[in-house]
Parts: sequence; C-alpha cells; structure tokens
Amino acid sequence: MHHHNNCHYDGSHRGHHHENHNSSVQDHHQHCHRSPHDHNNQDHSANITKITAKVDVPILSFPKSFGQLRRRKRAWVIPPIRFPENDRGPFPKLMVQIRSDADKFKTIRYSIKGPGADQPPEGLFHVDRDSGNLYVTEPLDREKQDQYTLKASAEAVGSGVIEEPMDIIVFVIDMNDNKPQFTQDTFLGEVPEASPIGFEVIKVEATDMDEPGNANSDIRYRILKQEPELPSGNMFEINPVSGVIRVNSRGLDREKCTKYTLEVQATDSTGEGLSGQGRVILTVTDSNDNAPAFSEPTYKATVPENKVGAQVVKMSVTDGDEPHSPAWNAKFTIVGGDPEGYFTVETGFNKNEGIMTTAKGLDFEKTSKYTLLVAVENEVPFAMQLPTATATVEVNVDDVNEAPIFNPVEKTVVKQEDLPINSELAQYTATDPDFQRNQKVSYKIVTDLAGWLNVNKDTGVISLKSNMDRESHFIKDNKYTALIGAYDSGSLCVSQVCNKDTIPQLLSVTDRDGPSFASPYTVSLQGMSRNNWTARMNESKTGIILTLAKPLPSGEYSVVLRVADNQGMEQDSTVQATVCDCSGEFVACKRIGEAGVGLPVILGILAAILLLLLLVLLLLMFLRRRGGEKGEPLIQDDDIRDNVYYYDEEGGGEDDQDYDLSILHRGLDNRPEVFRNDVVPNFMPAPQYRPRPANPEDIGNFIDDNLKAADNDPTAPPYDSLLVFDYEGGGSDAGSLSSLNSSSSGDQDYDCLSEWGPRFKKLADMYGGEEDDML
Repeated sequence: MHHHNNCHYDGSHRGHHHENHNSSVQDHHQHCHRSPHDHNNQDHSANITKITAKVDVPILSFPKSFGQLRRRKRAWVIPPIRFPENDRGPFPKLMVQIRSDADKFKTIRYSIKGPGADQPPEGLFHVDRDSGNLYVTEPLDREKQDQYTLKASAEAVGSGVIEEPMDIIVFVIDMNDNKPQFTQDTFLGEVPEASPIGFEVIKVEATDMDEPGNANSDIRYRILKQEPELPSGNMFEINPVSGVIRVNSRGLDREKCTKYTLEVQATDSTGEGLSGQGRVILTVTDSNDNAPAFSEPTYKATVPENKVGAQVVKMSVTDGDEPHSPAWNAKFTIVGGDPEGYFTVETGFNKNEGIMTTAKGLDFEKTSKYTLLVAVENEVPFAMQLPTATATVEVNVDDVNEAPIFNPVEKTVVKQEDLPINSELAQYTATDPDFQRNQKVSYKIVTDLAGWLNVNKDTGVISLKSNMDRESHFIKDNKYTALIGAYDSGSLCVSQVCNKDTIPQLLSVTDRDGPSFASPYTVSLQGMSRNNWTARMNESKTGIILTLAKPLPSGEYSVVLRVADNQGMEQDSTVQATVCDCSGEFVACKRIGEAGVGLPVILGILAAILLLLLLVLLLLMFLRRRGGEKGEPLIQDDDIRDNVYYYDEEGGGEDDQDYDLSILHRGLDNRPEVFRNDVVPNFMPAPQYRPRPANPEDIGNFIDDNLKAADNDPTAPPYDSLLVFDYEGGGSDAGSLSSLNSSSSGDQDYDCLSEWGPRFKKLADMYGGEEDDML
C-alpha cells in the first residue's frame, strides 16, 4: 500500500463546485500537518484535493485504514478550516468537501454532528449527504464564537459505517468589524496649577472587541480638542500608545482657569482603522503658588513678667491660594531672637493667624525687651521657588513687684531653752529680686504659735520675746517652727491707673457668716469720695468695681466705702489710692491699699482679755455655787462643759437669760470686709488651739496656751468693734459683780483650789489660808 506524507492535488472531483469559494480556505489547505508520533512514515494521510475544474474546492478525505473499519495505528492531524467572519455570501456557501476513498466502489452517505450542526447554534453548518460538501449557512461572528469543532461520519449504503468519525475544526478569521470603545464616557482628573511640563495627569483607556494581538485591535490615541484654549491650545499631550495625558505647556493658573475639557479619540489598526471618541474633564487645583504674607511688618506688645501662657500678640496673614486648603493654611515659626525658648507661636483656629504666647515666665530684671523674628509658611511646600515672609515682634516685659526671697527658704537655729529675754537668735534676711526698684525689705512674724519671738522689721534680726519651754506642746521632735515674712516697700502697688484713666479696679468682699448672712452685698461711697469716684457691685454682687469719676491730679486719695450684707450689717472701709500722671511712656506705681490694719489687731487683743475675764467670772460663779455643797469638787468629772447658759440659773431668773448667743458671735467677727485683689494672699498654717482638757489640773495650761495662740492668730475675733456688747438686757435682778467680794466668802470652802494644780496655788493660799490665820 502506498503511504502519503504530503498533500497532493487530485484531478478528479465529486459533488458540486462553486466558482466563488473563498481563497483563504483554498490556500490554507495546500499543506498538511502530521502527527508528532509519525517516525517511520507508515501512517495514512488525510488528503486535501484541489479541484481544478471551474472552482478549486478543498477536499478533506477520511484517513485510510488497514482493512475495513480497522483501527488506524497512527493518523494525520486534520488541518483546520479557516473561514472569515462577516462573509457576505451568498449563502449557503461551500467551505470544503468531505470524501471517503470508499466512494469509488460504494455509495456513501455523509453527516456532521456537534455545535453549529445538530447542536446550538443549530443549522449554522450543513453537509450534502451525497457529495460531502460542507456549507456555512450564514455569516460567522468571531466575537460570539471564534471556532467550531464538528464530527464528520461516512456510511456505505447497505453496509453501515465505513469510516471512523473525523474531527473538523473551523477557525473564524477576525475582520476589523469593531471600533474601539473608551472604558468610561467621561474621565475626571485633577491637575495642580503651575505643574511642570511632563507632569502626568491621567490615563485614558479604550478597548476593541476584535482579536487581541491583531492589527484590528491595535489602538492609537490622540487629543482632538481642548476647551478653553488658555493660555494656549496645546496645554496637554497624550501618549498615542499608552493613553497617558501629561502637561505639555506652562501657564496653568487656577485663578484664571479652573477646568479644562479634552475631546480624545482612539483608533484601531494602529491609527488607520475604526475610531471611538471620549471626554476628559481636568480640574485645576491649588498648588501653593502664592506665599503667605504678614498683614504688618512689625508687631509690638507688652507682657507681664513671670506669667506663663500669657498672650503676646496675634499676627494675621494673607494668602492668594484657595482658602482653607493646605496651600492656604499658615504655619508659624520663631526663627530668631529667642534662643532659650521663652515664647511659642501656634496657628489660630481660622488657620491664617499666628498666636504668640509665653512658654516660660519672663524676668524683667534679666531681660526687659525681646526682639523676635517670625516666619510663616504653608502646611504644604511651595510649588515653586517663593520667598518666605517674616515679621518682627517687639516684646516689652512689664515689671511686676515680686516678693522678697529668703535664701535659704528654711533656716535652722540651735539655742538653749533658758536664754534670757531679748537674746538674739538669728538674722534671717531676704533679697528683693526687683533690684531696679530700689525698694526696702521689711520683716514680720507670720506664725509664732507660742509667742516666743520678735523680729526687727528693718534688719530681720530675730530675738526672744518670752521664755522658751522645751516641754511645751508646741515643740515637735525638739523643734519649734516659726514662719517669718518679708515684704518690700512696693507691696501695696497694684494696677497702673492713669489720672485720666477710667479702667475699673475690682475689690473683693469677704464675709465670715454663712451664705444666708453674706452676699449679695451693697456698696456706697461716703463723704467727699462721692465727688471723685464711683463704686458699684459686680454682676455676682460679690465684688466692688471702683472707678475714677473724673480725671484727678496726681496724689494720695482716701476712698471711703460702706459695704453691707444682705441682713443690713455694714462696715466702712477706707481704701488708700495713689493717682499718678501718665503723660510719659511709663506709668509710676499706683496704690490701692487698705487702711486701719491696726484695728483688727487691737480688737484681737481685747478679745483675748474678754475671754480671760469670762473665765474668771465662771470661776467665781462656781465658787458661789459651792457655798452650800462642801466637800464636792468644783468641777464634776462627768460634767465638764463651757456653755455659758448652764450657769445663768445662779442669777435668780434674769430677764435676759434667753438671748441669742449667735448675735454676739456674729457681731464679733462676721462683718463684711474689703480686700485688695492685687495682693496675693499668704496661706499660712492656722494656729493650733489645744482642746479642752479632761483633767481639771490641766485647765491652767489650757488657758495659757490658747491665749498665746489667740495673740498670734490674725483670724481671731473680734474684727470690728465692741459696740455689740453695749446691750446687756433690759435690766437684771441679779447683783453686780462687785457684790462678790471677800466678805461674802467666809462660809465657802476653798480647800478644793489646791486640787486644781500649781496654777491655782495663789488662790488657794489667799482664801484657804485665811481660816488658818484666824485660828
């Protein structure tokens, strides 16, 4: 048997032949492909016969077999049929002829199966059962399906299947029947103003439904139109292959043109085929091409010393970029004049204002003036080379009267307890940090619970006022602690009030009563003060607003204020005011201070004396009561009380025995007082009063120690006057205190006085020893 390994041309033909058969099909089947397993050329080939009559029709022959229906050892690979899409017909159109070599001696019937034949899309391909001609019945569309696989069969009439089924593959050849389509109808992008040439803005993309890798889907891009054509018509360019749009020219300016619209085109077949169009809208964004500028080149401010967080100045800037964008928001920096970091500057809430404050307390005595250089930038860098704006800030430090400073702040002195009175213990001096003021430093005792010390107000020499007692309860761990205060001659200096100034001064009002007997307060000016000053309460009715009523010559003025609480309890206070001329650049110290500071001290002493008299009175009343109860102690151990009303029954039923003691207490220490707001209070530890002892023998020490504590207690009553004591009732049935003389004490037993301890030994000797002398 002869074996074929090449395609050959067969001069004979069968079936119908068409003159308009597609040449691409004919040309393709002029070659055969063999299986890679063919090593010895022993297999039969699939013959493709070119019809030479009228029209050349490719013929696909079933592979030859070794005997009828015997299985082929190896077979040739059947070449695929290539047929163009969108063919114009006429249809049905012959594609190829299927042939079996058995048709020479038998009648053969041909059939096909598979998608496009008897499966969807059904009827697309048809074979003539007698001739084996394979037809396509309508135009093919590669974009729907690019290939078909059919299975051809041949049967001999009366003999059944004579050939094994053969696979026929139909490839649909791509034709340029689809134009490019952009992936978006409109592309949106942003381009910063003042962008450099070559800056990539956006990438557009188009797709083509034709075969990938084919010229039919090879797209090229170009810009058709730019709107507006400002400042030129070629502000942008597009890469024809990638579709990337870049800046092509300088001159983008958001303030002149905020938006550009580009008409773009995509064309297949490397720019020579079908085309599709799209649109690109580019928004010009702010790119910080305007530097911020200060509204003023120089700022001046005055700041008090020692104050942290004090506002120095606010600096506003202007910027031509888009408001509230990062290119508009300001950022401030101190670039000169503050090496030690005394100041800081932050951006205000509105983002175009710098607020400078003190980061540390300033010291007038160290540096009285600062000259700072402040620069301003934006939150984002400049888009181009721009100058950085700066401003100068001149800060004058306002001198504030500072308290003297002890060095060291705690001083230890070791002395024996038996030192004589007026012995010098130590000299404790303080220095005034306000050395430029040339003020005098004075000293005073702030806390001396035992009352042992004196201090020279001019020299600070501390001396002994009374004998020290190492066993005193004021001694803690063999130490006695006293607090010494130092103040300068400018301590009364307060706010700067010009003689032509109407700035009000705020004075505080304090009242030691409870809330029901305190504010709201009322105030009124007294005497000549009403001609030069005005006084009114603040909104909360707790402070006095004092203001000059008219310009006054420089000098000292006394302002009398009458303050009353909500119950009508009132007090007159005199405020000393020093008014100075403020025609120059700087204003001298203006005083607003208290007058009559000696009166509370005097009243405090009187209160201590009254307390002692009251204790003596109680003692005598006890003695009188003991007249009919000999042998009983003066004070019962289970009834130790200091309530006055328990002993008023000895008066025989006085008319005033039910008076309200709260009025007495209130009158002593609870009238409203006026205090200056300008003087910082010294919060000293309160004097320590001994509690009432349970042992009657300690009552003497109890009275003595508490009297000393009261002498050094600036808060001890009374604070006003003793006028509240002029009312003693509407008449008393009891006799006067003068009736309690020694002649009426003969029937009393005073021996119990010796039980009261050494403090009452004198009384025991005076009264208890009288009977012994008579005996």
